[in-house]
Amino acid sequence: MDWVYLILAGCLEVIGVIGLNRVIKYKNIQSYVILIVGFILSFSFLALAMKTLPMGISYAVWTGIGTVGGTLVGMFIYGESKDWKRIAFIGMIVAAVIGLKLTS
Repeated sequence: MDWVYLILAGCLEVIGVIGLNRVIKYKNIQSYVILIVGFILSFSFLALAMKTLPMGISYAVWTGIGTVGGTLVGMFIYGESKDWKRIAFIGMIVAAVIGLKLTS
């Protein structure tokens, strides 16, 4: 269950980042709610996962999901660049997180 919590925490971090982007653009109450609830839930699930998973792995997976997810949302929803270099670096992040898991 700890891995489910960790993956959920990473996905909720992406929701928080979407809220942050909305706050910058619209500055309405709905955007602030998405931002705050997304990050509160993200940290809560991260804390639950860290009760049994090592801190280094938990943080690496959580930030990896957030980074990759935020970049993909930017590319596919907000029209950011889909340059092959960005995609290659996303692949490196995923490979690094998998590598950390395999070596621990």
